Amino acid sequence: MSSDTLAQAPTAPEIPGHPAVPRIVPQRRYGQWTAAVVVLVLLGLALDSVVRNRAFQWDVVAQYFTTGSVLRGLWLTLWLTAVVMVLGFALGTLLAAFRLSANPVLRAVGWGYVWLFRSIPILVQLLLWFNIGALYPTVLGVKTVDLLGPVAVAVVGLTLHEAAYAAEVVRGGILSVDRGQIEAAQALGLSRWRRWRRIVLPQAMRSIVPPAGNMLIGTLKGTSIVSVIAVNDLLFSAQLIYHRTYQVIPLLMVATLWYAVVTTVLGIGQAYVEKYYARGTGGTR
Repeated sequence: MSSDTLAQAPTAPEIPGHPAVPRIVPQRRYGQWTAAVVVLVLLGLALDSVVRNRAFQWDVVAQYFTTGSVLRGLWLTLWLTAVVMVLGFALGTLLAAFRLSANPVLRAVGWGYVWLFRSIPILVQLLLWFNIGALYPTVLGVKTVDLLGPVAVAVVGLTLHEAAYAAEVVRGGILSVDRGQIEAAQALGLSRWRRWRRIVLPQAMRSIVPPAGNMLIGTLKGTSIVSVIAVNDLLFSAQLIYHRTYQVIPLLMVATLWYAVVTTVLGIGQAYVEKYYARGTGGTR
C-alpha cells in the first residue's frame, strides 16, 4: 500500500506514542445484493404464477393425491426402485471385480458388458425384453410370455441397465483407495477378507456413496419409463386416471409432487450416509 493510499484511508484515533493505524472497512458488495434481490423477485413471481394459475387445479391435485390407485402405483415404484438397486449393485460389484481382475478374459467380459448396456438406451432395452418372445418363444419348455410379464421385464431391463453404471461406480471407489493402504495391511498380516472389510471398503465407500445416491434417485425417476410397457407404477396410475377424467395437468402434478417428496427423503438419507463415511476426513460433505 503506497503512502498516498495510506494518507487517504480512514484512520483510527491516534494514540500518543503510537503511529496511526488504517481502519479496516468491509468491502461493499452491491452487485451481489442486487442480484439476490432480482433472483428473489423472479422466484416470487414464478411461485405466484404457479399458485394462482387455475389451470393447475390444485383442488383436484388434493383430491387424487392420496387415492388408493395412486398410492398403489407409488408402492410399486418404491418396490421396483429397491429391487433394481439391490440387484443392480450386486451384479455391478461382480462386474467391477471382473474389470479389476488379472484375468484378461474376465476383464474383457466386464468391459464388454459395461460398453453394451451403456450404449443401448433404456427404453430400447425395455422394448427388446418386452418382445423377447419374438426371438425365443419358449425357454426350457415354458412360454416366454408366461415367464416374463410386464413387471418381470421391468426388473430385468432396469437391473441390467443399472448394473453397467454400478460397476463403474464400484470400480472407481475401489481405485480411489491408495495402494499403500493395502500394502500396509498386507505387511500387518491381515487376511484378504479383513483387508477388504477393514481397509478398502470403508475408504472406498466415501467415493461410492455420492454417485450411488444419485443413481438411486435417478432410478426412482427412471422407473417412470416402465409405463410404456403397462407396468402400473406411479406415472401409469396417474395416466389411467386422466385418460378417464381428462384432467391431465393436475394428475401429472400429483405424480410430480410424489416424486419430489420421495427424492427429498432419499436426498436427506444420502446426506447422512455421506456424513457417516466422511468421519475422520475433516470434510463436511
